[in-house]
Amino acid sequence: MPDTKPDIQTVGIISKPNVPRARSIVPGLVDWLAQRNIAVRVDEATAKYGQLREWVTRERVPVDTQMVIVLGGDGTLLSAARAIGGQEIPLLAVNLGGLGFLTSITVEELYPELERCLVGEMRIGLRRMLRCEIHRGGHRVSSYEALNDAVISKTSLARIIDVAVHVDSHFVSNYKADGLIVSTPTGSTAYSLSAGGPIIFPNVDAIGITPICPHMLTHRPVIVPGESVIRLVNQAVDNDAYLTIDGQVGEPLLCNDEVRCARSPSEIHLISPPRMLFFDVLRQKLKWGER
Repeated sequence: MPDTKPDIQTVGIISKPNVPRARSIVPGLVDWLAQRNIAVRVDEATAKYGQLREWVTRERVPVDTQMVIVLGGDGTLLSAARAIGGQEIPLLAVNLGGLGFLTSITVEELYPELERCLVGEMRIGLRRMLRCEIHRGGHRVSSYEALNDAVISKTSLARIIDVAVHVDSHFVSNYKADGLIVSTPTGSTAYSLSAGGPIIFPNVDAIGITPICPHMLTHRPVIVPGESVIRLVNQAVDNDAYLTIDGQVGEPLLCNDEVRCARSPSEIHLISPPRMLFFDVLRQKLKWGER
């Protein structure tokens, strides 16, 4: 928690498109900020909700802002996280969707949380990102930043794919599976959890490796140290495997492409509700203890 009152002059707003509820939220939010002499910098969806004339691309929203508000679900937050990159800009994520592991702040909590932020009482959790690079023929051809995960999966018509996995200098195994997930602790409650992977506490310095429907039942999820470099060598034929970052961006892989995943120097500064801890979120979202 900061010791001094933050100097918030401009706030970015990123919104999920086609959410009717946002039409009633955005105009009031913009007015609330204007009454406190805080300018806004918005994406196209937010401009439509608020009938604002000026907007920038989502990637440009964080420029010269001291906070970014995300209105939507976890997918919108993942997109915003990649737009912010390594900048130390707090993210206030408000859930307008369904499950929302990361967007745990409700609409009813929006203005109380903003009041706390303006007086420096925000509680920030740091979420480490994952850097993923594709190397082809000894050269890096692509680079991505993931908040949740990097997934190698088969294309729609492909059969099982074959991926050789190395952790640092150690060969792990050849995985024959529908796919393979490399996840951050943040991403452990996303696709990896659905595939049977473990839940990793957010501040644990670790990376998860989870196979998707492996051919060998003995291939189980593995947790490795956070400083590890994970190398995934695609052994499927050209275009039979696809790399997806956070379920949103990616590209097809060629045979012998190497995907290198390692801890990114970038962190996301995620504002959390003051009275809700990680296990509170799990109980609420996963209905733990309910029959």
